Amino acid sequence: MIPEEVESRIARYFFHNYLPDEVMMEVVEKLLPPCIYTEEEDLDFDELVRWALDIIKEQLEDKSFK
Repeated sequence: MIPEEVESRIARYFFHNYLPDEVMMEVVEKLLPPCIYTEEEDLDFDELVRWALDIIKEQLEDKSFK
């Protein structure tokens, strides 16, 4: 099993280097307000991840990476 820290670092690299800027901006616009106005211990991390993945899937539908 790959350690969670390794997966997180790989995902972070992909997110910042390969995700189109428009998609990145949409994810940030969706996630930033709750992250700013909610205490970290009160955030639902699973929900935030679902929101981001929904945006990414929708924006990258039918696109390929090389």
